[in-house]
Amino acid sequence: MNINKRITKHFEDSAELKLRVKDELAQPIADGAQLFFDCVTNDGKILCCGNGGSAADAQHFAAELLNRFEKERPGLAAVALTTDSSVLTSIANDYDFNQVFSKQVRALGLPRDSLLAISTSGSSPNVVAAIHAAHERNMRVVALTGRDGGAMAAALRPDDVLICVNAQSTARIQEVHLLSLHCLCDVIDYLLLGE
Repeated sequence: MNINKRITKHFEDSAELKLRVKDELAQPIADGAQLFFDCVTNDGKILCCGNGGSAADAQHFAAELLNRFEKERPGLAAVALTTDSSVLTSIANDYDFNQVFSKQVRALGLPRDSLLAISTSGSSPNVVAAIHAAHERNMRVVALTGRDGGAMAAALRPDDVLICVNAQSTARIQEVHLLSLHCLCDVIDYLLLGE
């Protein structure tokens, strides 16, 4: 296979997965957007977490809400728990890396807040711990996962939202995660601003 064909195969595989899962993800994404809309319009904030590429997605989502997505609007309260190196390293050093998000959720989270928990495998221990911490603080959770949802899916409560990309490739799951995050932003803006 030459390099150009290899590249076009990535595009084809990404497009194929997005088209395959669009109908099964539409309702969970709509439910997640409604949960987040209710949160930010009732003086709540969205705490976002994930590792690696999912950390970048958490930061991307927080930026789109706090600044703006595609329309001008007031900023919406969103915080990525992945960005403060002093907080992350002190928790990892003094306690355990599995607590880097849960300790922040316990300190910052309030019952009117919500959590965006991202993991392509659905099994990141520190993200699962953040979900448990959010529940302790009476927060609702939107979990963005892949494969079969993993331990994150099992940790969710009935009033939480699971957006699970039924695929095996981490890269393909992440590509659908980014599209899902953009859909969440768009629907939140639509609920706020209309057409």
